[in-house]
Amino acid sequence: MAGVTAQQPYINCIRKTLDAALCLMNFPSQVVEKHNKPEVEAKTSPELLMNPIVIARQGGEEQVLIEGSVNSVRLSIRIRQIDALDKEITRSFMEFLERRAEHYKILRRKPVKHDGVQYDLSLLITNDITDTMAKEKLVDWLVAFMQDISKELSDMKIQVGVRARTVAKEYFAAFK
Repeated sequence: MAGVTAQQPYINCIRKTLDAALCLMNFPSQVVEKHNKPEVEAKTSPELLMNPIVIARQGGEEQVLIEGSVNSVRLSIRIRQIDALDKEITRSFMEFLERRAEHYKILRRKPVKHDGVQYDLSLLITNDITDTMAKEKLVDWLVAFMQDISKELSDMKIQVGVRARTVAKEYFAAFK
């Protein structure tokens, strides 16, 4: 198999779980008449919620939480953060995305905390979105989005290292 990475089994597991969880349907509220709220957020009827699924990689440092219901799925992503620089870059990038949440239909402004784990990013997919998009394309986009975020954060960390090296070189050149 060409192009298989260490991350591939993790990605495949997420892809298959999302494919199963995104079988959503229009389901009005059982509590308030003529309201259709995402049940995974409202949690008004426990019988309409699926058990949350956590898919973890590298000892839980990197994980995905998939919470499903009859009419919505919430995907929460925890990004691997090894050191203080990773944490700062991730925090800044997530704030950047959250400030633009209204431009993305599925991005939540505030990530969730589940079982004591604070996630970095949460996405909410409702039945309206699955009605207008092909499920396979949506799953492909979600997986690509997750991979792109990881790649973007790695690239940012490399750029910070390059800048620090350049600054240090210029600083020490002054003492020659």
